[in-house]
Amino acid sequence: MPKHLMHAFFAAALLLTAGAATAADYKIGFVNTERLFREAAPAKRAQAKIEKEFAARDAEIQKLAKQVRDMQASLDRDGATMSDTDRRNKERDLANQSRDLQRMQREFREDLNLRRNEELAGIQERANKVIQQIAESEKYDLILQDPVVYASQRIDITDKVIKALADK
Repeated sequence: MPKHLMHAFFAAALLLTAGAATAADYKIGFVNTERLFREAAPAKRAQAKIEKEFAARDAEIQKLAKQVRDMQASLDRDGATMSDTDRRNKERDLANQSRDLQRMQREFREDLNLRRNEELAGIQERANKVIQQIAESEKYDLILQDPVVYASQRIDITDKVIKALADK
């Protein structure tokens, strides 16, 4: 069963099996994970750290992309007046550089996604501890995280979690 369905099922089961108790007897909270990863101070720091780590590689890729564009423009402009041998050599060089560029871009995306996932996992772990602390200190019975079908603003505690993460 997917995680979000399991959360919803658990919440429904909790409310249905309460017997004579009403839903008002329970304190339920919700955390918007997307906002957490976008707005929390640790997430912003992680994003800046990742951008700094990958800036040199990104610049290298942009430089190679410009070289490929320039080589293609040169070939388009002067190809008709070149000797067959020169044109074939330029086309081969262009194909090799294009292939290198595509490989570099693919590796860059894979490495970037891996680093982003590593950082997000650490942030999620810290957020889970903060959510646990909020749940215990404010006596929540259930706190859900994304994805859920619907959660009202009344039970959204994302701002509390973002603030608590900023304080750490």
